[in-house]
Amino acid sequence: MADSEGKGKKQRKLRTFPGLEATDFQHPEDVTATETLKKIPGLDTVMSKVMEYGLERVYYLENVAGNVRVTPRMFKRMHKSLKWGCQILGVVEPELYVTLDPVPNAFTFGHTRPFIVLTSGLVDMLDDEERFVVIAHELGHIKCDHTLYMLLARNIAAIVAMIGQATLGIGSLLGSGLVLALHEWYRKAELSSDRAALLCVQDIEPCMRTFMKMAGGAQRLYAEMDYNEFLSQIRAYEDADRSTLNKAYKALLTVGRTHPYPILRGKELDAWFGTGYRELTGPRGLLSDGE
Repeated sequence: MADSEGKGKKQRKLRTFPGLEATDFQHPEDVTATETLKKIPGLDTVMSKVMEYGLERVYYLENVAGNVRVTPRMFKRMHKSLKWGCQILGVVEPELYVTLDPVPNAFTFGHTRPFIVLTSGLVDMLDDEERFVVIAHELGHIKCDHTLYMLLARNIAAIVAMIGQATLGIGSLLGSGLVLALHEWYRKAELSSDRAALLCVQDIEPCMRTFMKMAGGAQRLYAEMDYNEFLSQIRAYEDADRSTLNKAYKALLTVGRTHPYPILRGKELDAWFGTGYRELTGPRGLLSDGE
């Protein structure tokens, strides 16, 4: 199978990895953050509210009613990417939709019946190969079983308000710490899903191009974007991280974010590409028999 359907692009054969487990590629900080999240007091109460109010079902119905589903006959190139991403990662094919929204974004929603949504702004911003990166990233969330906590993270404000009303405000105090813990977990989960995307696309450059466009994408400037300059910017970010003060500033800047900055994601994936990815997929790697 060729992973690039764009005209004029060199086609490559993609490998599959029978027996691939999420633990084979999960970022260690994702694993740690998940364990920390599970220990948060009151998490069970929040989870019960999610199920009680049926938020998953509500959002699924809203999605089906308002967006366009990707199928073999509707947006077939994206469906081809979805199909191959599922085969490579070993996940059951979820539903994929495109929604009319100029803001570039993508997300996976639902736990018992997860579905993926790409905004029209993101589709317009990326080429076929870069869209495969995003679709594979979202499949990575499903592979790593992130979907339940993602459901919580996307609805935590409403859920905390519900609990607060039911407990005369006590629940809101509990919820503030949970919000920060969920955001911390979400940022780490993104790093694992970036690794899943690389395992699917099997080329670091489309991943980096995607990060570049997410950081400063403007259609008129795409032709002038330089991969090596972006890598230099990543190195500069890495050098700045050696300062204790800079580390403190970075912590303050990211504490309220659900996603890491694209530069940080590029840095983490570039580091894994040269170590864990090659160890995992190389001639003697854990997944080398899947070719």
